Amino acid sequence: MADSRAIQRTTNRRVRAMLETDKVFAGSIPENYDRHMVPLIFEPFAANLAQRAASLSPGAVLETAAGTGVVTRALAPRLSAAARYVVTDLNQPMLDYAASRQGPDSRITWRQADALALPSDDAAFDLVCCQFGAMFFPDRARAYREARRVLKPGGHFLFSVWDRIEENVFADDVTNALARIFPDDPPRFLARTPHGYHDTALIRRELLDAGFSRVAIETRAEQSRASSPRVPAIAYCQGTLLRNEIEAREAGKLDAATDCAAAVIADRHGRGAVAAKIQAHVIVAMV
Repeated sequence: MADSRAIQRTTNRRVRAMLETDKVFAGSIPENYDRHMVPLIFEPFAANLAQRAASLSPGAVLETAAGTGVVTRALAPRLSAAARYVVTDLNQPMLDYAASRQGPDSRITWRQADALALPSDDAAFDLVCCQFGAMFFPDRARAYREARRVLKPGGHFLFSVWDRIEENVFADDVTNALARIFPDDPPRFLARTPHGYHDTALIRRELLDAGFSRVAIETRAEQSRASSPRVPAIAYCQGTLLRNEIEAREAGKLDAATDCAAAVIADRHGRGAVAAKIQAHVIVAMV
């Protein structure tokens, strides 16, 4: 029994460490993320989210977990000249990179901020938006309450999360490929975090519990396209936090892991230009 408890404590520490690592976008990851992941999977959903956000005609917008700014770049041109747009992310390197990609715009304020403790007054915004960030929140109930707190009466919380990994083909291919390289301890970052929050009934319940009055959820499919199998392999293995898990398992194995992922994608989708399904849930919660 003592050995069992010790093993469980070790497992719990490792899980906590993985979850903390899942939030650290540093080093070359922001640049690789923006160069590879953004065009591969984020741009189509960012355009859709920006269109939905602009249709609400918000005068004051807060974006959380903005990452490298793909939604910011899509939404800012659609907002009115008088709009106020506060763009935040927990990770300063990601926020710095996002700001470097955005042209001068006096409407935009860049601010490092935790979605669980927003540095904003109550009822300060017409819209809170967040693309593919909720999966990383360690306490989603608290983050949702914060979004609700800073929204004006009649305001909207617009965000997206990835559907299950099996509905996102390249991510699933890469995960399966890495299980071949590390059969005893396969890296599961993609399934655990980006694709780990896909239960729409749970999402709806958590938002209603946080005080939102109505919740609408749409499941939306897009196509992920790349010029070769190597592009998604590099994107996932080197442009996401999956890189940290690969390098933690065996130093110097990153290139071999990327090669293996590219080979699996080529076997399934061909050796020229490739395309595969990506799918997400788009949620609108109303105050």
